[in-house]
Amino acid sequence: MVKFEVPRFTAAALQFVHLDGDAEISHGKIELNKLNNLYRVGQITYNGEVALWDSNFGKVADFTTHFSFTVDTQNRSHHGDGIAFFLAPVEFHIPTNSAGGFLGLYNSRTPDVSQTQIVSIEFDSFNNTQWDPPYEHVGINNNSIQSLVTAPWNIPLHSGEPANAWIVYNSTTRNLSVFWSYGNGPNSSLSYQIDLKEVLPQWVTVGISAATGLYIERHTLESWEFSSSLDINESKEKTTKKIGMITGWTLLGCILLVGAGVAFVPLRKHIGGIMDKDNPQETNLMSINDGLEGGAGPRRFSYKDLALATNNFSDERKLGQGGFGGVYKGHLTNPDIPIAVKKFSRGSKQGKKQYLTEVKIISMLRHRNLVQLIGCCHEQGEFLLVYEFMPNGSLDYHLFGRRSQLSWTLRYKISIGLASALLYLHEEWEQCVLHRDIKSSNVMLDSNFNVKLGDFGLARLMDHELGPQTTGVVGTLGYLAPEYVSTGRASKESDVYSFGVVALEIATGRKSVDKQLEKGLVEWVWDMYGNGQLISAVDERMQMDFEPKQVECLMIVGLWCAHPDRTLRPSIRQANRVLGYEADLPQLPTKMPVAMYYAPTSTLVSTVEPSITLSSINVGR
Repeated sequence: MVKFEVPRFTAAALQFVHLDGDAEISHGKIELNKLNNLYRVGQITYNGEVALWDSNFGKVADFTTHFSFTVDTQNRSHHGDGIAFFLAPVEFHIPTNSAGGFLGLYNSRTPDVSQTQIVSIEFDSFNNTQWDPPYEHVGINNNSIQSLVTAPWNIPLHSGEPANAWIVYNSTTRNLSVFWSYGNGPNSSLSYQIDLKEVLPQWVTVGISAATGLYIERHTLESWEFSSSLDINESKEKTTKKIGMITGWTLLGCILLVGAGVAFVPLRKHIGGIMDKDNPQETNLMSINDGLEGGAGPRRFSYKDLALATNNFSDERKLGQGGFGGVYKGHLTNPDIPIAVKKFSRGSKQGKKQYLTEVKIISMLRHRNLVQLIGCCHEQGEFLLVYEFMPNGSLDYHLFGRRSQLSWTLRYKISIGLASALLYLHEEWEQCVLHRDIKSSNVMLDSNFNVKLGDFGLARLMDHELGPQTTGVVGTLGYLAPEYVSTGRASKESDVYSFGVVALEIATGRKSVDKQLEKGLVEWVWDMYGNGQLISAVDERMQMDFEPKQVECLMIVGLWCAHPDRTLRPSIRQANRVLGYEADLPQLPTKMPVAMYYAPTSTLVSTVEPSITLSSINVGR
């Protein structure tokens, strides 16, 4: 599964997207074509590969993409040529001679059939009489510049006005649909039935391309998001399980032939093992149940108990909503304590995975700066987690929301508490725990503003001596280390990078992806550091009520942890020592170094659940 969301284009977005041709970032947007020359092409593509179908089972992905764009004719009576969303093989590059009506996708020598496999949805603003209908149009194309179906599109009427486009593919009905609208106007739509498995390779790249020809117009991309449903890793696991089952039953037959009486007891265990392996999540739930019944782990609640505690999960008890479901405030009578209940969306496979991960991992951890898991519930397809209630909510609401202003003393205390939590996870527990989703919205605050790091739904266990582990990219845009995005290998260093970004958020009061900044937060603070103006980067709401030495310490440690080169980042223990004035501040280069890392591979897969908890590449709080 893959998801990314870029509401505004800054330098930080280049970790996730690739620009080609004329395309360049300008004032938070992508200018796709230069207007001082004719016949120009610009493209933006996702840096990773998208799994479109599974070769083992033939399962095809559902996907949705939404982007906002403008086409400005600049009051020209003749203008062109248009903009298109496309899916193509991963090795696709802009073909030669593909400007003008070819929209940077097809080649002038082969307009009818491309030399590669491409499916595109075009917003065509120029009538090329060789293949276009006699009007400006939206079209769906399969491996040809000539659209299979079209609908009129009146671009002069909306010149310079932001358009919103949604493209949706339903693999069950094989329906590819596009919807578009301007402002509060009605949606227009177009659909075509197509089996993408038959016309595209298993792995594809997705992108947006725009071109000018003999006539010009300005094409600007303002935002872009994409999500797909297919998890190749999950399918691979199922393949392995099927093979294991076949082998197991073959072995069973052989043993039965040798002697049923002797083999009865071990065979019974073997059959049970096979059945368990066929449904690993049910096996995990059974093992969790066994552990709970044996007195280990969190308390087991009934769904009825939690519905009663939350007033049947009423809206007035809701603390927040995410893609996984909702979080509700509740109150237990035995013991008499307030609680927070995370209720996963019914039927969500990803929610079930996160539930299992949290129950297994966080129930084993004990630290003053980690949120306490009180209990859990899994009944009849419902999955719920019960946590201690945090009266002061999450850190992001104080930094970016309407909650009370945090004093500098509290901010520094929160930074040290978060570093202490991460030190425990990385070095002080029996195994190393990679959190993989450290961000301000996962930093909870109790009644005394003590840090409680939460949301372990994406966490992974690894041995202390192991290096980076290939896990697939999950997390939140703005907090992800560049090498993690590129290679899909999570590590202690990638967690440290996320901690560094949160430290900078705490000091500056700015989000990791801030629409008011032309640059990403790390680059902006690094510029201030290089110019000797770190104090000027402090949250202006502090009104100079802070300790300058602590400000310098926190910001420099934040930059050190968010160093583009993972080998030059500190361990969390080193960062902790500097924050506690037990070690000297590091000397950093005055200019932010350029990240050097390998190109992305097919391991770059992720899942999506926005807002409160994210298991995706996403722009979150």
